[in-house]
Amino acid sequence: MSPLFRRSEKKNPADRVVTLIGKPGCHLCDDAQEVIEKVCAEVGASWERKDITEDAELHRLYWEQIPVVLVDGAQHDFWRVQEERLRRALTG
Repeated sequence: MSPLFRRSEKKNPADRVVTLIGKPGCHLCDDAQEVIEKVCAEVGASWERKDITEDAELHRLYWEQIPVVLVDGAQHDFWRVQEERLRRALTG
């Protein structure tokens, strides 16, 4: 079978990292954090929060999209985090 059609191996949620990129005082960032904390606790993934006001590159890349959610360094979502979609990304 061609490598193009081969499914990628399923990753263990405990090996996944969710990154929330936001800023202080952002109510959408706080809402996103609640969803991320809940889903990560349920599936065993870890998460971290990065402040765009403390990182010029993150500010340049994501200022107009915060909150931004990355899964293993790749952009997953922005503005609103959908609980089921994040859960599928971490367990699928």
